[in-house]
Formats: sequence, structure tokens, C-alpha cells
Amino acid sequence: MTRHEPGDLLARRYLLLEPLATGGMSVIWRAFDQSLQRTVAVKVVTSSLQTGLGDRARARTEARAAARFIHPDAIEIYDYGEAVTRNGAVAAFVVMPLLNGTPLAERIAVGPMPWPEAASIGVRMARVLAAGHTRGLVHRDVTAENVLLTPDGPKLLDFGIAAWAGAPDDDCGTPPYVAPERLDGAATHPAVDVYALGVLLFTMITGRTPYPETTWEQLEAARRTSPPPRPAGVPHSVAALCQRCLAHEPERRPSAAEVADALTAALRLGKRVRRGLAMAGAGVGALALSFLAWFEYPPGDPGPVVTAPTSSASATASHRITEHAQVEVHTIRQAVDGFHATLEDSGVCGATEGDVALDIKQVLRGSLVTPGKEESGLAGLRRKLADREREGRLHPDCRVELEIRLNEITVARRQP
Repeated sequence: MTRHEPGDLLARRYLLLEPLATGGMSVIWRAFDQSLQRTVAVKVVTSSLQTGLGDRARARTEARAAARFIHPDAIEIYDYGEAVTRNGAVAAFVVMPLLNGTPLAERIAVGPMPWPEAASIGVRMARVLAAGHTRGLVHRDVTAENVLLTPDGPKLLDFGIAAWAGAPDDDCGTPPYVAPERLDGAATHPAVDVYALGVLLFTMITGRTPYPETTWEQLEAARRTSPPPRPAGVPHSVAALCQRCLAHEPERRPSAAEVADALTAALRLGKRVRRGLAMAGAGVGALALSFLAWFEYPPGDPGPVVTAPTSSASATASHRITEHAQVEVHTIRQAVDGFHATLEDSGVCGATEGDVALDIKQVLRGSLVTPGKEESGLAGLRRKLADREREGRLHPDCRVELEIRLNEITVARRQP
């Protein structure tokens, strides 16, 4: 383990002033660049570099590649170097701009984050990792300590000590975020970053890491066989995505790009659900129930209670679910077209089988062309959507979208 103190001079240039943050494998210092006369951040790796010339040459090559990697959500690399510490160890260090921000770890320490906030950070981190992976760079230490929350959004630290995909594992990383295959000495692979991203997402949502181990020794002793945990109180799609990222087998994890796309879709759908939940009257009860089916709650907790739509309890429940959502007003034709477009969408409803989609369309048409039967017809269609979801023939996210479109039809019918 390398050691530094205030006043140490790295590479006869960078004067260490004070430590700003400490992670599992590094310490970030506020430092002064004596050559360019500016304050910088210097991240010093706490584990000593191997003394072999081949290992040190590889570290330098990887640092140069990372320095050429430019992304708006990755902090720029000014310099990379190696220095001999007071105890004679060789430490790698990376020089970066000193940004005004707060480590994500400090935000998590305050308590769990709302899932949209966590997902928004996850999208940004997944995109920057995906960009690195396309260049063959694997970060290896995606942690809450390595994400800086700045006025310009979250920034990922530490690409300056990334590794090439396929490189031998070198025990770099922070234990709670380390993928299980690394304990068996597997070569560096982008899937290790996706696992860490899953840990990060789980930790932001719940306020704790998915597993309790905090040291390499504890990781070695914890051979897991049960399925990875799922965060509760979030949409099914987000909980399932998090679980997939934490899969024990790397080949079962999504790519970083797929994580970014999935979280983006969940955020977009979440906005639509919150907008649609402002419905009054009969629509709110059905849509609120759909909302409950869309979310995951802790075992034994059914989530907000929704009763008959005409009761005062229903209004209270809908208020608990959302306070500020608003419903878009359409003509009947626009609302029906919107329903059909959603059902035919290659995204959220893309997996719906043709016979199911045709049946849904026919029931909708029948409910609209029979005078005096519109309300009962739409209620029947909602029951059909619920039945198809229970049968596994309609994705929960698709059902939520279709419920929203049905409520837009209900509103449009009531317009003068």
C-alpha cells in the first residue's frame, strides 16, 4: 500500500496539498502544478505498481489511450506518471482538472435516491462506459466514489488507469463492485464494468450495496449461488435490468449501451405514467392499478392502496401516487390513433404477438361503435389487457402505455 502526505512532490512537479476523497484503490488530492501554476486534482493509486518493466509499460500505454479518450461525461486526463513514495513503493498517478462537485458516495450516504434520479445518472455513466468499450477500454473501478456530481451533470473519474479488454486481471477495483469472475482470474472484459454499473444503480436506489462484502478476502469466501437481488419500489423494467447487470455469468449481462437504452426507455415511460395518472373518475382507478403492477414493492408491501374510483379513497390514492401530473387532451381520432401507434410500436409493445394485437384492436373498435356501451367496452378492454399480461402475452410496460392511451380516449370522449 502506497502512502503520501501533504507536501509530497510527485514527478518534481505536482505538490500534494490535501486529500479530497478516498476510494477503494486510490486517493484524490488537491494539488498544485508547479510547472503551469494551476491547481489540479491528482488521483494516486494506493496499490503499488508491479516492478516488472512489462507491467509498467502496459500501464503507461493504457493511460495514454485513456488520455486520448474524450467524452463529455468523463473527466479529462492532463497527465499520467509514476512516483516513488516515502516507503519506497512505486505509485501510479493521474492528473485531472479540479472540478466543483460532490462525490456520488456522499449523496448516497444521505439516503436512497428517487429512481428517476438514479436512472438519469445511470444513463450518463452507461453511455460513457459504452463509448470507452467501443475503443477497447475497460474502466474496472466504477464506484460511487468515482462519480462526481457537478453543475454540468455526473462525471466519471479514473479512465486514466483503465485497461485494455483482454488484458490479464490485476486485482484493481473496489470489492463491493468487483464482478465474481474476477475472483477466478478472468481476463478484463467490458462485462465487469456492467456488473459494477449494476451495483451502482442498486446502491443509488436502495442506499446500500447488493452484497455486504467489503474486502477481497470476504469476496473470496462468499461464493454466491442464489439469483442476484432486485431493488424494490422501482419499475419492473428497472429492477429486472439491475438484476441482469448483477448476473453471476458475464455473458448474461447486457452491454453498457443496452443499459443506457433501457434506462432511457424507463425514464420516458415513467414520465408518461406520471402524466396519465392525473386522470379523474373511472380512469384513475384502472390506471393506478396498472401503475402498481408496473412497480416493484418490498415483500409484504402491496404499495399504495387504490379502491373504487368514485370513492374519496381513490382520490387520496391517486394523490399519493402523483401530485403534479397532467393529461394531454386529444380528439377521439387522435386518441385512438395514439392507442394504435403504441400497440404497433416496435419498442415497448414490439414483442406483442399479432393475434393478441388484433384482438385488442377489435375490442377497442367494438367499444367505440356501439352507442351507450363505450364505458363498459373500455372497461372490458382494460380487463383484457390485464388478462393478457397475466398470461405472459403482453409486457407490463406495454400494458401501462396502453392504459394511458385508453384514458386519453376517455378524456377525449368527454370533451364538448
